[in-house]
Amino acid sequence: METIINFIQDYNWVLVLALIALVIVLIIIEIINRVEYNRLERRYKKLMRGTTGKNIEELIYDFTGKIENSLDDISNLKENVNMLNNKFKKSIQKYSIIRYRAFEDVGSDLSFSIALLNENDDGVIITGIYGRNESTCFAKPVENGLSKYELSEEEKQVVKNAINGIMVTK
Repeated sequence: METIINFIQDYNWVLVLALIALVIVLIIIEIINRVEYNRLERRYKKLMRGTTGKNIEELIYDFTGKIENSLDDISNLKENVNMLNNKFKKSIQKYSIIRYRAFEDVGSDLSFSIALLNENDDGVIITGIYGRNESTCFAKPVENGLSKYELSEEEKQVVKNAINGIMVTK
């Protein structure tokens, strides 16, 4: 026992320095721990925001249910978009109109031809012929840009314009 006391008395300044260094290291570790604790506490509060005493397991189940509902909603939206795309392909997407004078004795461009086509160039040509004594209006079906009925030059031109995106020709 006496040797220990002699050792402490001989090297007390070294022991004091070692203890001071140890205390400084412990203070630094404590500061780091508090900073990390505060960071984790902020993240925990952010995670638990809007909850009333729920534990993490309940939150995970709630979020999983919400994700499943969202996936179902997305699936329904995809089906609706596909349905709308199919309907849109059949709707009128291309059109053109030509006004012209069908007869020389009529003073203005009162006759017309209109082409109304979908994405596949299917649709109808509507033609109105205006004459001094009578007017006639008729329609001709169009499939793939062609009609099984004979088309006038104006009707051929209006179909060509609709396919090429030219809307109005004078």
